[in-house]
Amino acid sequence: MKITAENDRLPHIYHTAKAKAGITKRGGIHTLRHCFATDLLEAGTELPVLQRLMGHSSIRSTMRYLHIAQGQTTATTSPLELLEFPTPTRR
Repeated sequence: MKITAENDRLPHIYHTAKAKAGITKRGGIHTLRHCFATDLLEAGTELPVLQRLMGHSSIRSTMRYLHIAQGQTTATTSPLELLEFPTPTRR
């Protein structure tokens, strides 16, 4: 993210919106970005797409979010496990 005078106002805008929405949980803009990236990864967004959305020049920066998304992926039931197969008949 480029540093500009507009960016200096972002924390104020963020915290004002949070207060108006009645959100009392702690967390700043970085937490919001982190949640955004993790949610996109868990939804199946490809890493290069996420890299562009996050404005990362290096894919390594984006890869930091992978460890969080992997925990969700391993806890998900495979669609193959939901299939019911017919019982084989003996001849």
